[in-house]
This record gives sequence, structure tokens and C-alpha cells, in this order.
Amino acid sequence: MIEFKNVSKTFSDGTEAVRNISFKVNKGEMLTLIGPSGCGKTTTMKMINRLIEPTDGDIYIEEKKVKTFNVHELRWNIGYVLQEIALFPHLNVMENIAVVPEMKKWKASDITKRSKELLDMVGLDPDTYAKKMPDELSGGEQQRIGVIRALAADPDIILMDEPFSALDPISREQLQKDILQLQTKINKTIVFVTHDIDEALALGDRVCLMKEGGIVQIDQPQNLVTHPINDFADHFIGSRKSPWQSAVDVIADTSFEYVVRASDLNTKNRYKNGIWVVVDDSNYFQYLLKDGQIVESDVLPNDMTLNQASYIVETSPYDLVPIVRDNQLIGTLSNRNIVRFLQKHADKGDGVKHLE
Repeated sequence: MIEFKNVSKTFSDGTEAVRNISFKVNKGEMLTLIGPSGCGKTTTMKMINRLIEPTDGDIYIEEKKVKTFNVHELRWNIGYVLQEIALFPHLNVMENIAVVPEMKKWKASDITKRSKELLDMVGLDPDTYAKKMPDELSGGEQQRIGVIRALAADPDIILMDEPFSALDPISREQLQKDILQLQTKINKTIVFVTHDIDEALALGDRVCLMKEGGIVQIDQPQNLVTHPINDFADHFIGSRKSPWQSAVDVIADTSFEYVVRASDLNTKNRYKNGIWVVVDDSNYFQYLLKDGQIVESDVLPNDMTLNQASYIVETSPYDLVPIVRDNQLIGTLSNRNIVRFLQKHADKGDGVKHLE
């Protein structure tokens, strides 16, 4: 989706902000950029929508060089969310959301429909919030509007530049959960800059760690924590090597005590009561069965961190959640599994502070 090939940026004062970086951001992926102040993460992100032009190298979107795009059309297809919320103070919520769709000459009825859908998506009732002015909103509400304004024209790419750093810890934690849930619905390609390593690990499908304008390591959060590539990465992650960053396949109940093959359901009455995970004869997950009825269930990928999975398990209406690798069941996770796992680490003296 997005590709950097040997990209560098040197500013007019001689500052080399980015040094010969190459990487890809996959379609539908959230890549978080993290590193010390001045490492080049924000410059890297701003080169995607040409707010900053690279000195050398090329950036591609869908295999087309960014520099060949009309800059206005490029930015219309890239949502941008800033730390400074920057809602237009003289426009109400609905009018703020409508800015880019209006520039793209959408029909008024389509804009209204899209705005209401987005407000609903982030838990803000359109009848309550559509006509409110920005100064009538809390910081968290303003930032939600900033996020959905970036989504209003249905862009393929979203750039987020430390969007939650100015918020209080409670609002920040809630918005982190919101963006994870939102991404499951919108499946956008997101580049997310943050100075907070906990936030980068919690949100990113992959994390890009930068230092002095170069890339140190790009990896899945679990691998970055457990297998830092060098001393800098190890030191930067530091105390984040906590049980909350363990992958759920480490914690999984693999006894298969509550697992049944679909072919056996009609032969034994005991599956008519309680919770059962149903698989086919090749152990591919099919569905969850509760008291003999098929019910919808979240499914945890095996490499999801406990930090991410705990919220899903906590809010699940059932006693266990299936864990899969390539849709094959490898185990289940419950609150009991989580408590036992954390207790073991507490007994060893490991830190168990929740990353969120």
C-alpha cells in the first residue's frame, strides 16, 4: 500500500532528519512509529502526504510515486489527525465532519448520511452532537470528531500524529480502545506516530522503532518486546517486558476440555448445555455453542498480546474466547486463565502493571 525506497530528508539548515529508510506499510495495517525526540518519525509520516518533500528516494502509494500525484487529490485521499485537534471553531460538529466531502462535491444527503454513520461509529449520538459547537465538547469528544472528520470522505490512508498525547490518561485509554475497535470496522491503512511506547505496542499491528533518522527495527509488538534487535531497542523497550505483552498462545488453555467437533454434536446430549467451541474435523474453528444454540463470538489471533486480548475477554458475554492460528483452533482464553498467568508472574516478582 505505502512503500518507502531509500528515502532521506535533509533540511535547509543541514539537519539530516531521515537517513535512507526503506519499508512497507501493508494495506489495512496500523503501523506505529516510535523513537526518541528528533528521531525522524513525524518527518517520515509527513512525507507520505507531501507536507514535507523528501530530499532523496521515492515514496509509493499503490505502486505509484507520491510525487506524481496532484497534491490536493493526494491529500483528499489521506485523512490526517493531529495532536492539536484543530476543529473549526465557527462550525458545528456536522459542518466540521463535512469539510472534505463538500470539497469533493458530495451530495448533501450523502454527507449527512456519512456524518451520522461516523458519529454512531464512535458512540456519539447524532441527534445530540451534530449541532454542537466545538467549545461545547470535552477534549475526548473533540478528538473523536477529529478522527471521524479524517474518515469522512472514506480515504484509503489515515495519518495520526500523536493524536491522543494532549488528553488526560482516562480519555487517552478510552480512545486507544476506540481506535482498535474502529479499525476492525473500517480496515484502513494507518500510520500512527506516538512518543509513548506503551501506546505504540498496544495499537500497532507492527511497530517501527527509529533512532537518529534511521530505522532500528520494524516488528510485531510481541517480537519487538521479546526479541529486540540490539542494545538500543532492548533499552528503549525497557520495563515493557511485562506479562501484558505475552502473546495469548502462551496463556491459552490447550486442554480442549470445552471443544467439540461439529460431527459429534448430534451424537451426545451433553453439548446441549454450557459453552462449547465447535471445530470441524481439521480443527478449523466454526462457531461458539451456548446451551445448544449458535452464538457470535470474538476470536483471538494467536499472536495478540494479553494487553489487547484482556479487554475482549473482559467484555465477552461468554466464559471463554477461542484462540486461532490461521483459523485453526489452538486453545481458549478466559478470565481464569489470565488471573492464573498473572499470579505466576507476580509470584516471580515480575511487573504486572497493565500497559493501557
